[in-house]
Order: sequence, then structure tokens, then C-alpha cells
Amino acid sequence: MTTSLSSGTRLGRYEIRSQIGAGGMGEVYRARDEKLNRDVAVKVLPAAFSEHPDRLHRFEQEAQATGTLNHPNILAVYDVGTHDGAPYVVSELLEGETLRDRVNESRLPTRKAIDYAVQIARGLAAAHEKGIIHRDIKPDNIFLTNDDRVKILDFGLAKLVNASPEEVAQTDIATRKVHTDPGTVMGTTGYMSPEQVRGRATDHRSDIFSFGAVLYEMVSGRRAFRGDSAIETLNAILKEEPPDLGSSGVDAPPALERVVWHCLEKSPERRFQSASDVAFALEALSGGTSHPSQATTVSVAPGLHRQILSRERLIWLVACLLLLITAAAFAVAYLRREQSTERVIKLALAAPENSSKQAHITVSPDGLKAVFLANNSEGKQFLWIRSLDTLSAKILGGTEEATAPFWSPDSRYIGFFANRKLLKIAADGGRPQVLCDVSGDRGGAWNSTGTILFGGSEGLYRVPAQGGQPALATKVTEKEEAHRWPYFLPDGQHFIFLADAATAEDHHIRVGSLDSQESQILFGAISRIAYAPPGYLLYVSQGALVAQSFDARTLKITGDPTTLAEHVVDLGDNHEFDFSVSDNGVLAYQAGNPISQLTWLNREGKKLETVGEPGDYATVSLSPDEKRAAVAILDADGRVADVWQVDLTRGSSSRLTFDPAGDGSPAWSSDGTKIVFSSNRATNAQVNLYIKSSNGSGDDQLLYQADGEKFPTSCSSDGQYIAFENWAPKSKAAIWVLPTMNGSQPRPLLQSSAFNQFQPQFSPDTRFIAYTADESGRLEIYVQPFPLTGEKWQISLNGGDHPIWRKDGKELFYTTSDGKLMAVGIKAAGKFESSVPYQLFQGSIKFTGDGWSVAPSKDGQKFLVNVYAAINNSAPLTIVLNWTADLKQRR
Repeated sequence: MTTSLSSGTRLGRYEIRSQIGAGGMGEVYRARDEKLNRDVAVKVLPAAFSEHPDRLHRFEQEAQATGTLNHPNILAVYDVGTHDGAPYVVSELLEGETLRDRVNESRLPTRKAIDYAVQIARGLAAAHEKGIIHRDIKPDNIFLTNDDRVKILDFGLAKLVNASPEEVAQTDIATRKVHTDPGTVMGTTGYMSPEQVRGRATDHRSDIFSFGAVLYEMVSGRRAFRGDSAIETLNAILKEEPPDLGSSGVDAPPALERVVWHCLEKSPERRFQSASDVAFALEALSGGTSHPSQATTVSVAPGLHRQILSRERLIWLVACLLLLITAAAFAVAYLRREQSTERVIKLALAAPENSSKQAHITVSPDGLKAVFLANNSEGKQFLWIRSLDTLSAKILGGTEEATAPFWSPDSRYIGFFANRKLLKIAADGGRPQVLCDVSGDRGGAWNSTGTILFGGSEGLYRVPAQGGQPALATKVTEKEEAHRWPYFLPDGQHFIFLADAATAEDHHIRVGSLDSQESQILFGAISRIAYAPPGYLLYVSQGALVAQSFDARTLKITGDPTTLAEHVVDLGDNHEFDFSVSDNGVLAYQAGNPISQLTWLNREGKKLETVGEPGDYATVSLSPDEKRAAVAILDADGRVADVWQVDLTRGSSSRLTFDPAGDGSPAWSSDGTKIVFSSNRATNAQVNLYIKSSNGSGDDQLLYQADGEKFPTSCSSDGQYIAFENWAPKSKAAIWVLPTMNGSQPRPLLQSSAFNQFQPQFSPDTRFIAYTADESGRLEIYVQPFPLTGEKWQISLNGGDHPIWRKDGKELFYTTSDGKLMAVGIKAAGKFESSVPYQLFQGSIKFTGDGWSVAPSKDGQKFLVNVYAAINNSAPLTIVLNWTADLKQRR
């Protein structure tokens, strides 16, 4: 219990006058400094608290950290001492109120909020420059003096990131709001950064996130993150975005919204990287005005040199901007000059530093910028953007797990897909906007009247560029499976697209119009397609990028296609070849040999040996005795063609299926005598289940036929069940089982109308079934008992697919979207238990839509992996300027 100090009590040279506040860290008094003849504030830590080393250490941190700072927007600390065993700190005395008192249930005028925010950012910048992190920025720790000057209070949790090795390590005790009981975290949870919530290491960017939450509250009058409990609030910080500022009736400038969202990025690397940058961005919004307290004076007062540097910085930034504009003008002029002289220039666009898996290059219509997908240093996939007249690229924040980007016609925005949603983001950054829900990422196109087309299983859909309810724009025909990769023609009304089908001969490039759901065939091809002025269609044929003459007015093609580049990389199973073209003669593509190699890797990813010859492999499935592998082979257009067997001892291959239709997804029976596979040979609208003897004798036998697509994935060890994926028309993917007893009918095991469940894998003892589902919004691995009991365990933590068991059931492996192989320890003797997933290795694994690319050995000590033989996804992207001149030379 704290005993308050009475008026007249002396603490050294300081005489207590009255108590002015109290909180979890101590009591605050007004006192008189008789030596300097001024009033001060004295904060006293109760003697009982000083008996606890952690709390005492926090108090010492406050004094040590704040005492090194000298800035008009930070509370000045004058002295420290002890009184009757209780430590105290002496600071300047402030008159006014906290920001919490000012914004409690009400918002500030926008100009006032910006003024306060600039001062807060300046104070944080000064602290960060000295290596000091506050870690508890919130309205309660920001004081507004009577003359409207901002003061940052309570650096008691500051972390000295440059502390010397012999200094005591910092604690991570939860912070407290001043007016709550000691120990509660309710007052601070809404301002923690995601890394603080997760208990991870923090740096100055944690303060920037907390600052963003405070700025949001000042502008909107409501908390950025607030739940009914502390746990719900913490979950909101990790997983949710605050409501748009406009939803609270605030007419905030778009530039201010961008600053807020840039501060509130979940990942530190996507936020502002310094408080100085935040202050500069906010100063630009306020017209460059400063608070009177920071105005230039004649005398060289503290902070004056900062003002001069700020002005110098502004002058230099303006000068740099002018230089960039001049450089861009010269680049455009040079581009035009080169085009007029029929010269072709080819450049290699290397992956950004500390990134990997660069792919899906997409050039802006004006030919000045390119956006592409790449992984950051942590292995997470984002959209990156690069101006072609610069040497560096930057991440577009908020685009984690993005796929299939496409540009707006004015080159100002980028559309993309992520987590079953269509989104758009400004090319200069900002917060992505969700436009609508989607079922997949089959490509998008954007016209000049604000209509976006995107692909789907029933046809193409249209949605306004501002978002809304999608409407069907085209309809698939009886022989087609989906419409993909739309591309608008110059009139903005007509468009071209790929009509995907079950057989190669039924794939076509079609042309449609926004005024009708009907479309007409242009020609046969199995590729995404693009239109390029003055009149060409670009697509991939037999692995080569070709250009076909095309009249966009009459919708007619003429002549034969001309090859532009060999071996353009196929990015997946949806014919998403990696190329793009602008409206003014810039072509981009990624080329390389698409073949892969079956390779044995150990648990560290080190190559042990290769198996057989390189080929275009898809699914890899090990036989029970590990002497053979069943593989699916892809044709030149990237479609599954046939099932083969590879002798793992001799490296020889033999063909198992011979039907002209597509055969794939092989799965071994438990005794190794048969192979179950999928094929579309019976009907164009179906992919059915077949079985054949693994020695090649006898005919292929039909197991199960029905509408939709079925893919076998696992046979139980007792030989009684075959598990398969069932993709029925207009339904989510479901997991079915087919009993092997004669006359038994297949039945659904796991199915939902709300999300997909697929890739089932029986455990070695058939007691459990592992599978993949997107019920959380992304793919994760789950396990349930077999037969089902209602119990369920999520295995993966940050996404995963293609689960597969070790043969003794002690581990479960799966892969991630960025090419990692993960392992999870399993205990199932009594209650089912799983360990935290851990990474084994990350490599250039070739993933396809047909099935598994990794097969573990019985003991899990090595893996048969389908890896790229000649290229990897970090290969340079090629940029061609004035590509039509190259086309003329090739003809």
C-alpha cells in the first residue's frame, strides 16, 4: 500500500506541494525546485514496489531513457533519487490534459489531428535516433499542454536497442493504462503492434504501428482495434483491419488515409520505416506549416538545427523529384526514339535483393512500370512494383498471398486475387480494397469504362471497378470446364479469353462482348492470351510465345503465328504462362526449360541422387516397397497426358496408360499390385476413377463415373477404401471414400457448401485422415479420426497443402506455397497429439495441379522430389523494348 507524501515533505532539494496523479507505476506530485526556483513534477515509486527487481528496473529504464532525450515533444527529465527507500524521478511540470481526455468518445478536427500527429512523430523520431523505443504509445501517454504543444510521456517501457552487452536485459512486462488497477492490460491492448501481441522482438516500427492506431482514433473518434475482451482486441490486431475512415462520417483526405493504413500494416517491413518519414508525409498534408513552438528563432535553441535540416531535406527531395521527372522524360523520349529507328532492346529484370521466386511479370499499359510476384526475405509472397527507369523494386503492402495481377487501363491501379477475393491497390501504394468474392484466380481484365472481368467455372464474371455484386458475362458450353484469362480489346467492349476444356481439341481462344453472354471461337489454343497494338494476339503454343496478326475491328486473324521466345515458363495448371505486353511496345516474359528431375533429397534438402532422365513430371507417388514411382507426365501444353512408372533402381521408365485422353493423379494400392488414376476419357464433362494392374497387364477398369471431376489421392493400408477428391458441378470440393468391396457405392466423407476440402490422406494404420481445407480463408492442413467422430485438429499454422504421412505414422509432412517442406511430429498411441510444424528445407520444387510433388521414404529420412531441372523461379525476367521491330525481323 502506498503512503502519500504530505505537503512540505522534502526530497533532496525538492519540496512537495500537492499530489496531482497516481497510477500503476507510482504517484506524481507537484514540487518546488528551490535551487532553480521552478515548479517540477516528481514521480515516486512506492518502496514496496522497489522490492521487486522487475518493477524497479522498469522505473530505472524510464529515467535512463528519457534523461538522454532533449526534444520539445518529449517530457524532459531533470533528476533521479531515492526517498525512504523509494526511487523517484523529477521532470518538467505540464499544465493541460492527456490526449485520452481530449479524444474520449469524440474525434478531433482533421487539421488539429494532423498537427498533433506531426508533433508526436517528431518526438518519436528523436527517440528512435538515439536507439530508444517507447513500446507504449497510446492517448494516455500523450499530453497536450495549454498552448497545444504535444509531449510524449512515460518512456518507462523504452527498450534501449543499442544497450551494451553488460547492461541488464529488458523485461517485457505488459503495460497498463494510468487509470486501471495494477496488472490489467485492458487500457493498452488496443495499441499494441502485432509483433508485441505475438511476443516477438520489437523495433522502432512497433511504435509506428501504435502511432497509427492513435492517429486513427484522433481522426475517427473511435478505437482502431476494440473487442469485447482483451483477447478479442488482440485477435483484431492480428487478423482484422479497422473500418474505413469514411465509414465514421469523416471526410479525411485520401493522402491522410494512406498514411494511417501505411502505419497500420501488420508486417513491420510494409510500414513506414522511420518516424521521420511519417512526420514528413504528415507535414506535406498540413501544407508544410509547423507548430509555433517549433518556429525558427534567432538564437540557436535546441531543435533549431532540426528545422534547418527539415527544410534542407525538403529542398533536396524536391530537387530529386525534379531529377526523376527529367530522367523519366528522357527515358520516354529515348524509348520513342528507339522505336522510330526500329531498334530492339532486351533487358534482364533481376529479382530484388533478399527475395526469391520472381514470377508473373505484368507490364503497365503505359510501359513505364512492371508488377510481379516474389517472396520476401521471410519467404512470404507479395506483389512487387518497379518503375522501368529505376534499379529497385518495392513491396506493395497488403498484398500477401496475391496471385494473377492485372493493370487498370490508366496504369494507376493493380487488380489481383488473394484468399478467394478480388482486390485492387493503387500503384503508388496504400490499402488494398476488396471488390468481391471469387472462387479462384483465373485472371482478370479492366477496361476504360470501369468494368472488370474475371474468370470462373461457369464463365467470365463482370464487376464494377469500385466493387459490387458480380454478374455472369459469358457462359461455358457443354464441352468446356471454365473461362479464364480475359483481355479487353481496344474498344473496351469486346474481349478475348481462354475457354478451358477437358480435352486438348476442345480448348479455344474465344471473343466475347459485354452486351451478350454469347461468344465465338477464334482458334484453338491452350494458353492465356493478350492483345497488343497495332494488331497482334500473343499466346503460347507448344511452349513458345507467338504473335498472331489480328484485326480488332473485324475480329479476324490472318497469316501464321510468329515465334517470339522459346520455352516460356508455365506458372501452374491453369495455362498461366509468364508473359505480358504493354500498349506501347514493351514485352516481358520469363523463359526457361520447363522440364523437371526426380531427385532424392535428405531432410536438409541436400541432393543425394537423381533418378532417371529429366522430363515434364507432375504427380510423384512411391510404391509401398519404394522400388518404383508412379508419375503423371505433362504434354507440351502443360496438360496431364499419361501415367508412367519409373524404376528407382535402374532409372528406366515405362508407360502405364495409353488412352489419347488425359490420365493422371496415380495412387498405389496398399499391396502395390494396382494403381488408381483419374481420366477424362469417358466424357468431356467428367474426370472419372480408373484402376489398372501395376505390371501393365490387363485393361484399364472404370471404378466410378459421375458428373464433375474425381481425383484419387490415397488407398487405405487395409485395402478397404480409396479416398478421392470430388469436384462436383457448382459445388465446393469434397472428400469421398470408395469402398473396394464389390457392389459398394462411394459416399461423401467431408463436404461443405461454404468451403473446399480435398487432398485426403489415410494414416498408415487407417485410424486418421489428413486433408487440406480453406475454411479459414487460406489453405491449412487438418486431421480427423476415421471413421469420423467429430474431433478435428489443425496441423499447419501459416498455410499448407499436400499432406502426406510417414509410413510409421510418427510424422506428417506438407508443403507451403513458397516451396517449403514442413514436418509435424505425431503421437497417436492414446490421445492424438501433434508438435509445432518445423521446416525441413525449401527448394525449387515443381508444383502442378495434378497431385503431390514430394514423396517421403518409409523412415522419413529422404524424399523423392520433383524439382526443376534447368531453371528455378528466381531466373531473370526478360524485358523487350520495341518488340514489334523484333517481330518484323523474325518474319
